[in-house]
Amino acid sequence: MIYFLLSALLFMSVTSAVLLRNRIEFKSIIDQSITSKLNQPKVSICVPARNEEKVIEKCVRSLLNQSYENFEILVLDDNSEDSTPSILQHLNIEFDHLTIIQGQPKPDDWLGKSWACHQLSQKTTGDILIFLDADVWMHSNILTKAVSKLEEIDVLTIWPQQKVQSFLEKLVVPTIYFSLLTLLPVVYVERSPRWMPKFLSPLVDPKFVAACGQFIAFKKSAYDSIDGHRGVKNEIVEDVELARRLKNTTYTISMMNGIGGVYCRMYTSGSETWDGFQKNFLAGFGNLFEFVFMAILHFLFFLFPIYLFVNAIIKNDSLVLLLSGSIISVYIVQRLILNFWFKWDWWMALLHPVAVIWFEVLGIKCMTNHIFGLKSIWKGRSV
Repeated sequence: MIYFLLSALLFMSVTSAVLLRNRIEFKSIIDQSITSKLNQPKVSICVPARNEEKVIEKCVRSLLNQSYENFEILVLDDNSEDSTPSILQHLNIEFDHLTIIQGQPKPDDWLGKSWACHQLSQKTTGDILIFLDADVWMHSNILTKAVSKLEEIDVLTIWPQQKVQSFLEKLVVPTIYFSLLTLLPVVYVERSPRWMPKFLSPLVDPKFVAACGQFIAFKKSAYDSIDGHRGVKNEIVEDVELARRLKNTTYTISMMNGIGGVYCRMYTSGSETWDGFQKNFLAGFGNLFEFVFMAILHFLFFLFPIYLFVNAIIKNDSLVLLLSGSIISVYIVQRLILNFWFKWDWWMALLHPVAVIWFEVLGIKCMTNHIFGLKSIWKGRSV
C-alpha cells in the first residue's frame, strides 16, 4: 500500500509540473500582440447552428461587432426545429456581413457537425476559415488578434473561458480543462518534445494532440491539405481528429486560451450537461482500452486515497494518513489553481472527487451504450 501511495504521489507531482508549465506557456489570445502592418486577409467565419435559439443572436452580434474589417460571417441553419431560423432572418435583414445558408439533409455516412461545417466551407471566399460554435461569443478585437497569430502559424485553436452557472456545470465542465492541463504540455501540440529522439516523432507526435472545435481557425491551404471536414465526416470528436491529421503534415498548429476575450457556455442545465458529455466521452479516447485504463487510473488516484485517508484516521496509521492526505491535497490545490486561473468559483475545487465520481458513472453509461449498440441523442439526432 505504501508503494502505491508513493507512486500516486509521484504521478501527482508530474501532473503538477505539467499544470505549472501550462500556466506559464498556455497564453491567452487577449495577450496576442497585433501586427503593425497586418495584411488584412479575408476571413470567413463559419457557424453551424442547430436548435440554437438561446445563444445564436449573442454569438452573431459579437462577430458583427469585430474591429477587423475584411471578413464575412456564414451561419448554417442545420434544419433547426426551434426559432433559430427566424432569429437568423431578423439578423440577416439588419446586417450586411451576414450570410444565412439553409442546411441540406445529412447523408447517412456523415455526422451532423462535420456535415454542417463542410457545407459552410464550400461557401467561403476567405483566405482564413474560422469554425465557431454557436454558443461562443467574443471581444471585439479577437478577430484581429487571431489573424495576427495566424501570420506565425497555419492553424489556431482557442479554448474559451467557460461560463458556468448551474451547480452541475460548475462541478464538471472545468474537469475537462483539468484533464487537459494536468496531462498534456500544450507546447507539445505545437512541436515535438525536445527530449524525444527524432526517429520516434512520427510514432509519438500524434499522441500529443488536442483542439477545441468551439474555436478553430485554418489558413485555407492547411484546411484543404487534410480534406477539411470531409476527412473527418464520421468522427464524433472531429476537432481532435483534424488536429491529428495536421500532425502528419508540415503545417503548424497552436493552442491558446480565451480568458478575457473568448467565452462559451456549453450547457445550461443538468440534463444538457449529461447528454452533451455522453455523446462524445467515449469517443474522446483513442480506443476502449485507453478509456477503461483512464477510468481505473482516476479511481485509484482521486477516489481510493480518500478511502485510505479515512481508514488511516480510524486505524491511527500516521504514514498512510500523511501520504493519502498529501495526494488529496495536491489535486485539490491543482483544481484551485485552475479555478482561479479561469475565474471559476474557487470552492468548487473542494468537490473535485465528486466530479470524478460523476464521470465514472457517465463512463459506465457510455460503456453500456457501446456494448449494447445504443446511440446518444443530441439536438434531436442520434450520435
